[in-house]
Amino acid sequence: MPAADAIAQLVAGTYRDPETGELLACEARGVAIEDSLVGREVELVEALGVGARFALIGDVDTYVALGDRIAAALESRFTIQRVVLAPHPHCDVTTIDAVAAGLDTGIDAVIAVGSGTINDICKMAAQARGIPQLVFGTAPSMNGYTSVSASVTDRGFKRSLRARTPVGVFLDLGVLAAAPKRLIHAGLGDSVCRPTAQTDWLMSHLVIDTPYRTVPFVLLADDEPRLFGDAAALVADSRDLGAMRALARTLVLSGFGMTLAGGSYPASQGEHLISHYLEMMKPAHLAEAHHGEQIGVAAIVMATIQHAIIDRATPPLLHATRLTREDVIGHFGPLLGDACWRELSQKALDDRRAEAINARLVASWPTIRARLAATAASPERITAILAAAGAPTSPADLHYPEALFANAVAHASEIRDRFTFLDLSRDGVH
Repeated sequence: MPAADAIAQLVAGTYRDPETGELLACEARGVAIEDSLVGREVELVEALGVGARFALIGDVDTYVALGDRIAAALESRFTIQRVVLAPHPHCDVTTIDAVAAGLDTGIDAVIAVGSGTINDICKMAAQARGIPQLVFGTAPSMNGYTSVSASVTDRGFKRSLRARTPVGVFLDLGVLAAAPKRLIHAGLGDSVCRPTAQTDWLMSHLVIDTPYRTVPFVLLADDEPRLFGDAAALVADSRDLGAMRALARTLVLSGFGMTLAGGSYPASQGEHLISHYLEMMKPAHLAEAHHGEQIGVAAIVMATIQHAIIDRATPPLLHATRLTREDVIGHFGPLLGDACWRELSQKALDDRRAEAINARLVASWPTIRARLAATAASPERITAILAAAGAPTSPADLHYPEALFANAVAHASEIRDRFTFLDLSRDGVH
């Protein structure tokens, strides 16, 4: 199947699952990734058939980047409620509730103008109001444009919540290429973690029977090599729209992969747990790095951990989980600690479960090891891709103390019920 057709086929419902042959579809009714979308704004929205009264939501910066243009174009045909949030909003329960409550009566759909945070706020606000959402992207900073989930902070705890895929995703490559370089770095970081996320997810499947699908990765097989092979072009002075197209397509297809998998499993594993830990536990006085920048650095760490275990001739044997609720609360504090314990307790191993896993590892380690080696990427490879674009490759590049990052690696497995190489490292018999 031609790479250029994958997105169109998913939208049309004609993409065939490489494993089962069944036809796959997504909720999105329209996706446009073009060098320029100037003059097409009305046409793109009208084709979705979602009504004529829209709330156009962005923040101060995204309105300057694109929102004013979109509003001016759409107001020629539709009724538009302009919603301009303060700079650097957070996707938390309070913000979502306020945005949802502020929507005019009779709004037919929410239009996000922005990237990660704005898109997630709009996903959740639209869901709260029971109406569709669509998005005009302003930066190639994350792979959530077409995903079925949103990353939401609830009383300091970062959660991935079920939402709905936007019905329309429109990416103007000229706008994306003009985004700040750090946002481009973030999108690259959210893409370069594919091998670590896939390897974690596959390991969980092979070791504890977590459901696993290959379609999210087959979708990326054509665009990802172009992106990884010429990452420097993303930030070149010429602003290569060919490279930007590869990044935008990779991000969109990664989001579709998550939607088809019913969650963020194909793109969010140990490296995302490390990043979520940093976002939850970072001291307030430290400047905050972009999520994708953290992901890129965390992916290097995860690749290092994965290779250290995969390279072993003997399997990593496990013991029962020794952490207690008191241990977790002692590290995270009462509020976050209780939420973390609820997650950790779902995957905690008792002696019987550890013995069963160890029996499987002993019996099947050569096969398991070979399958994991086929999906893993070396830390050197991930570092080289990020470095080519000038993206962060170390905690120091993020301006984070080594101790904070070390704590993230040591404790990130405690914040989600996902079974990753962080768990093998934590509960392994050394």
